[in-house]
Amino acid sequence: MHLPSRTSSVWIYLLVVLLDCYWEAVSGQLSYSVSEEVNLGTAVGNIAKDLNINVQDLESRMFQIVAGSKKKYFEVNLKTGVLYVNERIDREELCGDEPKCSLIVEAVINNPLKLYRIEIIILDVNDNSPLFLSTSQVIDISENTAAGAKFPLHPADDADVGKNTVSTYKLSQNEHLSLATNKGESGTVELQLQKVLDREKQSVIRLILTAVDGGTPAKSGSMTIIVNVLDINDNPPVFSQILYKASVYENVKIGTLIITLNATDLDAGQNGQVFYSFSKVGRGKQTDLFAIDEKIGTVTNTKNIDFEENNAFEIRVQASDGASSPMTSHAKLLIEVLDVNDNAPEISVTSLINAVKEDASIGTAIALVSVFDKDGGKNGMVHSSISNNVPFKLESNYKNYYSLVVDGPLDRESASQYNISITATDEGSPPLSSTKVINVHVSDVNDNKPLFTENIINVYVKENSPVGAIIKTVTAVDADIDQNGQVSYSFLQSNSDSMPFSTLVNINSETGDIVSLQSFNYEELKTFQFKVQATDSGVPPLSSNVTVNVCILDENDNNPTILAPYSEHGSVNSENIPYSAEAGYFVAKIRAVDADSGYNALLSYHLSEPKGNNLFRIGTSTGEIRTKRRMSDNDLKTHPLVVLVSDNGEPSLSATVSIDVVVVESTADIQTQFRHVPIKEESFSDLNLYLLIAIVSVSVIFLLSLISLIAVKCHRTDGSFSRYSAPMITTHPDGSWSYSKSTQQYDVCFSSDTLKSDVVVFPAPFPPVDAELISINGGDTFTRTQTLPNKEKVRSGWH
Repeated sequence: MHLPSRTSSVWIYLLVVLLDCYWEAVSGQLSYSVSEEVNLGTAVGNIAKDLNINVQDLESRMFQIVAGSKKKYFEVNLKTGVLYVNERIDREELCGDEPKCSLIVEAVINNPLKLYRIEIIILDVNDNSPLFLSTSQVIDISENTAAGAKFPLHPADDADVGKNTVSTYKLSQNEHLSLATNKGESGTVELQLQKVLDREKQSVIRLILTAVDGGTPAKSGSMTIIVNVLDINDNPPVFSQILYKASVYENVKIGTLIITLNATDLDAGQNGQVFYSFSKVGRGKQTDLFAIDEKIGTVTNTKNIDFEENNAFEIRVQASDGASSPMTSHAKLLIEVLDVNDNAPEISVTSLINAVKEDASIGTAIALVSVFDKDGGKNGMVHSSISNNVPFKLESNYKNYYSLVVDGPLDRESASQYNISITATDEGSPPLSSTKVINVHVSDVNDNKPLFTENIINVYVKENSPVGAIIKTVTAVDADIDQNGQVSYSFLQSNSDSMPFSTLVNINSETGDIVSLQSFNYEELKTFQFKVQATDSGVPPLSSNVTVNVCILDENDNNPTILAPYSEHGSVNSENIPYSAEAGYFVAKIRAVDADSGYNALLSYHLSEPKGNNLFRIGTSTGEIRTKRRMSDNDLKTHPLVVLVSDNGEPSLSATVSIDVVVVESTADIQTQFRHVPIKEESFSDLNLYLLIAIVSVSVIFLLSLISLIAVKCHRTDGSFSRYSAPMITTHPDGSWSYSKSTQQYDVCFSSDTLKSDVVVFPAPFPPVDAELISINGGDTFTRTQTLPNKEKVRSGWH
């Protein structure tokens, strides 16, 4: 960048204009001046200093030149605050022959938004020479023309203005003609006859007309004047007026009559006939729009007239007679063009940002809008507004300059872009309007956290499932896009976790696949719980979590186990009964347990006797062996029995035990630990009373403990999810109880038929989620009163 020196042709000055109420929307206005054709980079002024803006704030507050001409003639150095020339400046190209040439540019600065209007006056330099429209001009002058007659000459045109335009004219030395300049009439120059011509002495006179401008140094241009001396025709045509005025509306039809001129000639015959034409002197392009009737003097238009291109025309007309050496007179015609409302407003938009953030505050400026109407007066007065319902509005800055700002909350997830329709309407009759649609994109911010489709996820996994199997895929959806919408999954650690679930399962951070790290054993672990957290990649990241409950489903993988005092298959057990035993005599009770749960742990007992021996029966649910009838002499003394204990799983698993029942003659020989008791007692014994009191007491204590446990569980947090199910007691018609708590279920069995009134407690696990009730009929058969879940569908235990 070239800074100005003392010898530079750049004139810089600063005018601080106090803003009145009409300009109150503009934050400030500056005025500078600079000469045309200065070098690129020439400084115009320190705009930061003149606007009292800290130079360090220019870049951070996005100071920029946002409006002006089509070319960006000026730019600001954000490091120094200097406004400098950015494009070649040609005053004649910008303003033509206007006496004052200025460029209006606008600067905007953000945080807060301020708009500055800067007027830069372009000073003219003498870079153009005067130029005549033609290199020569021919003038016919009759020899009897009196001294003092004037003849108009082609004026020279200088594209410069002010003192740099044409200042004086000079005529080459001669004895007949001189120059007459009329400064009050647009600087026109005429040739004045000083001495009467004599065609016989000199028929042609050649002169040089030189135009000199007032620049320093001065420049000039010249034209040759050829004067033909004609024979006499002593009366020229005379116009009725020296100046004619007419008016016409723009866009009238071609051939419309505008005015009729009138000129008379006192001569008679051919010399008195008048012919009208446009003068070639000073004839410009504008006269191509009009035609004049040679004989009657009517002026019509030959092309469309546009007020916005020219609002007035000045035309020189002439009237010539029909003599062989015609005489000519001149007059001036002024045609005023009247405006009609034929131009709709033009809307120009300068975007300040590519996209607006969805969390942008109200009042954030996103674009500058300017409106221009080529029409004049009321036809050029424009009102602008937003015609559709969008969260934006126009704020007036200065006259027809507006800022497009945010006027309401934005949500990219609801609307990612807006088509803003700006309508500008003038005050003409009828009014004209135009509409421009601005497409505004809304950029995303991380304002949505990932959301799971379920609040709680229940997963059911069969025990003994293979390691590495995908037991569940969790999915969270984030309404944001790009990085803000990319979701990763992880386990949410908690200090209250009762179990290190990281040794049980793992999760794929990208897909959300939950994979087992070990094969589960229902008998060791029935349920466990953990939380999965979904986190997006925004800044700052947002997250949500979901609780995952894993329920292990039991498989029939454990055989029934025979409890003491009887052992399993492979050894023979012996029991004695008296020969006098009645039907229903208690022989033995087989006890067995199964580590599985549900139907897989529901045991049934079956008895196998030798062929032809139908002396004993066994309770299918109790395992009690009793006699079916009295002994006879044909019965064997030793009865080998095989008891089969089967569970209810699929496929069923079983265990067997062998018992030899020996028939003895008297009860004194019986060595068993049991004694015969009648099936039905007539009286209610003291033992039964004590046992009933004990059962009721235990039941009350158990119910109180159960209520306390439920109350404690209700006050636990989600992290204290227990893998144990609630206790459960089931009463069987044969007098036995089933009690389930923790990882095992215990059967408490009491038989009124035993001699020793034994109470035996043994484990028999039941499912923690789904319970079953078994009702035992008198015939040792059982009926399910509640269907347990099969392998395809398991009812959830959490609500």
